[in-house]
Amino acid sequence: MTVLTESFWLWQFLGRLHPLMVHFPVGLLCVALLLEIVGWSRKSTDLRAGITALIWIGAISSVIAAILGLILINQEEYGGDTVTIHQWSGLATMALALLTVFAVQTRRLVLYRSLLFLTVFGVTIAGHYGALLTHGEDYLTSVLPFGNEKQSPTTTDPNLAFISNSSSQPLDAKQIEDLNLEVRSILAHNCYSCHSATKMKGELRLDTKELLMKGGENGPILKAGHPEDSDMIRRVKLPAGHDDAMPTKGKRLTDKEIAVLEFWIKQGAPWPSGAQKSIYRVAALEPRMPAVPAATGDLTNPIDRFVNAYFQQHKLTWKAPVDDRTYLRRVYLDMIGLLPTPEKIQSFTADPRPNKRELLVTELLNQNDAYAQHWLTFWNDALRNDYSGTGYITGGRFDITKWLYASLKNNKPYNLFVRELISPTKESEGFIKGIKWRGTINSSQSTEMQAAQNVAQVFLGLNLKCASCHDSFISDWKLADAYAFANVFSDTTLEIHRCDKPTGKIAGRAILFKELGTINGEAPTAERLRQLAEFMTQPKDGRLYRTLVNRVWAQLMGRGLVEPVDMMDNEPWSQDLLDWLAADFAANGYDIKKLMANILTSKTYQLPSISVKDPALLTAPTFVFEGMVRRRMSAEQFADAVSLAFNPVYGDSALAEKRLPENIKQEIPFPRASLVKNDPFLTALGRPNRETVSTSRTSQANLLQALELTNGAKFNAALKQGAERWKAKYPTSDQLVNQLYWNALGRAPQPKELAVAEKIVGKTPNVEGIQDLVWAISLHPEFQLIN
Repeated sequence: MTVLTESFWLWQFLGRLHPLMVHFPVGLLCVALLLEIVGWSRKSTDLRAGITALIWIGAISSVIAAILGLILINQEEYGGDTVTIHQWSGLATMALALLTVFAVQTRRLVLYRSLLFLTVFGVTIAGHYGALLTHGEDYLTSVLPFGNEKQSPTTTDPNLAFISNSSSQPLDAKQIEDLNLEVRSILAHNCYSCHSATKMKGELRLDTKELLMKGGENGPILKAGHPEDSDMIRRVKLPAGHDDAMPTKGKRLTDKEIAVLEFWIKQGAPWPSGAQKSIYRVAALEPRMPAVPAATGDLTNPIDRFVNAYFQQHKLTWKAPVDDRTYLRRVYLDMIGLLPTPEKIQSFTADPRPNKRELLVTELLNQNDAYAQHWLTFWNDALRNDYSGTGYITGGRFDITKWLYASLKNNKPYNLFVRELISPTKESEGFIKGIKWRGTINSSQSTEMQAAQNVAQVFLGLNLKCASCHDSFISDWKLADAYAFANVFSDTTLEIHRCDKPTGKIAGRAILFKELGTINGEAPTAERLRQLAEFMTQPKDGRLYRTLVNRVWAQLMGRGLVEPVDMMDNEPWSQDLLDWLAADFAANGYDIKKLMANILTSKTYQLPSISVKDPALLTAPTFVFEGMVRRRMSAEQFADAVSLAFNPVYGDSALAEKRLPENIKQEIPFPRASLVKNDPFLTALGRPNRETVSTSRTSQANLLQALELTNGAKFNAALKQGAERWKAKYPTSDQLVNQLYWNALGRAPQPKELAVAEKIVGKTPNVEGIQDLVWAISLHPEFQLIN
């Protein structure tokens, strides 16, 4: 027997031993708990000794089960939240079992009985989640006499109504195509993880017609025309836990899905010839200019007219727009990343002009320096540009800061912006050159593959990372597609590696969307990049411009029209609005500021913000748009807000001067956080590691942020320094508190707030009191949230 076979049987043996070592202590510990509950152990010394033995055996079994679980977790294909809960509940149970042994040995009876109860509860939870993994989520409900009604084998898809039709008429070409698409979808979602090009368990592949018909190591899995004699049907119908049941893990196939497979086989397992329709949603590539809905009342902005049609469809009503102070603060933070001054707040709220909001947007967009300093953060994240880090010391990485800053300051048209990044100048080449990692790297970390992945993600909203290792499970992109695109950026042709193993095949050179053009594979690299840049930025590449407007919408509204923003094949909540924004953007010279002005002056942007209890709801298919999503300031916005309202967080020495324009100090009111090297303070507040592309940041607070804002050296030093300065400037508490509230919150303090604040800072302001008050205000939701 070979080592491989021996290893296979070893893992199979351990896999069956693991649940046994869980079931064993469950029974023993439950018996011990029952005896404790009825109190028999108090009447018999021998019984007490027996219970102690049961607990010892149960504890040892739980330790063995935990060890086996940790071994198997690296050998099996289990994944997701369920396996994580199972793993940690198992480890917690082991710890509780050992503590129970300790308590019983030291005769701490009250503690022992409490721990025994918790241990039994813990092992029950661990066992439950283990059963979910091995027997599916219906392992309990499937055996109950109620609540387990069989699903009808008929399908609700109107395109598949013929499945439930008793007619014996042969299927036409369209019906065969629809049936085949449904069958391939069932196989993709339930079987491809073990039976596809990436993994072939039992020498069986189900992702092509020829290999599916061939079968695996045990022969054919279906007999055309005879589902009753097909091993595929037999296996998917077996009860969960059976040795031959398929799928072996996760959810079982539904009755509907089995009925579709049976019908398909009964029809002769038809498989249409020629190009196959994708089983995944694929967004249109070409641009589209939908008709703008009619204006109603004061809804004249095209964005509002599309949103109005959406609201009517979802039976939603327009809410009153936010007040002037809220709008002013919102648009200031979104456009230039700064808080409005008290003087600006007072003048704006007193301005009687009906078009003052439109004038404000124009005014802010004309502040080219402040605009560039704020939006530099967004593009640094997306283009993984930073001022220090991996690769700079070794010369294996180049920054694009000066080029990027000038491009933003001058509002470079987006098509030219993209063209200069893909077919770069010396100043802009750092993006596609990526990072040259030291030492041994995997094939997906090569600079050519980095370029392919990053260009696809940033400009096309396309995840190519899965397809850089193996054929993707979430899209139609293949390994060969990723390598062909990577070869466009490569001076040599790359050998295809599947999961870092060389295949011996050499990829060609091709653009991802071949409708855009054909790359000359024999041309020098610079010429190929020029061709790629021209092809990608041409007007017919609607995907490029949809991706950009979706990113801008997400930045301003807290949630994209499509989510996640890097998965542009997902369904947008308004396809018409997305298409119109992209087409209008192209028609207006690819002007990002004009795009922003359209959004910022819309009634839609001026709606009150909304919040969600669970962030997962924002990416759920059931999401319904009602207005801007309330969000926390970014790390840079927060640092700048504290700097402007109270005291600069960073000094001039923190600026990354070597990488910034020479006259940068003349263009900034204080050292802005977007222009400094990353540090623990910014990292804690969410600034990402820019060794990889980052196109969105989480708005959820976490423990690290709380610790940094409470005990962080950088923040506390800024507060202390500012407190000393404010103490010298404002001799009375009421004057100090009033000014601080206007600077930070854009309003005067309420009487109760004033009383509390004066109590904190003292009748005569002291440094510690001022520092405490500023800390409290900076952590207040009114300060931290973009509302």
